[in-house]
Amino acid sequence: MNALAPSPMILSDATEADMAQVQRIYAQHVLHGLASFEEEPPPEEEMLARREKVLEHGLPYLVAKDESGRVLGYAYATQYRPRRAYRFTVEDSVYMAEGAQRRGIGRLLLQAVVDRCTAAGFRQMIAIIGDGEHNAGSVAVHRACGFRLVGSFTDVGFKHDGWRDTALMQRVLGDGAAEPPVE
Repeated sequence: MNALAPSPMILSDATEADMAQVQRIYAQHVLHGLASFEEEPPPEEEMLARREKVLEHGLPYLVAKDESGRVLGYAYATQYRPRRAYRFTVEDSVYMAEGAQRRGIGRLLLQAVVDRCTAAGFRQMIAIIGDGEHNAGSVAVHRACGFRLVGSFTDVGFKHDGWRDTALMQRVLGDGAAEPPVE
């Protein structure tokens, strides 16, 4: 097998059994990265509860696994805001395992979340990218999936001894604002 060829990968709905690996991936980002502004990694029980809340809203929570069952990354959508007027807008999250970046897996995960949210009738997807100016990988993945940069918030988070910005990206889903939504 060519060393540069990608390993077989499976995209699927995240199960309870996947959440221990998802928690470890997220903990790495919380402790050492700036994509999330959380400062303490939530325990597995909290990650299970978060997944359940996503599923209760009929939204996707997906994992990408290699042939051995190792979770390489995960992505999901949540309600953008709780007020009823925002009911057709969702926010995405994508996190990759250490060493799984730059293989196209994040793009596949994000596109699958976009596709599922579009099929469910949502009209806009928002990405709020921590340390957006320096998080080129996440910005690039979102651009590859049709998102456009719509703004940023400057110095809104203080993490790892510095002020951090967030990049705001947006993508139209389906008909977007061209037609009234179906309720």
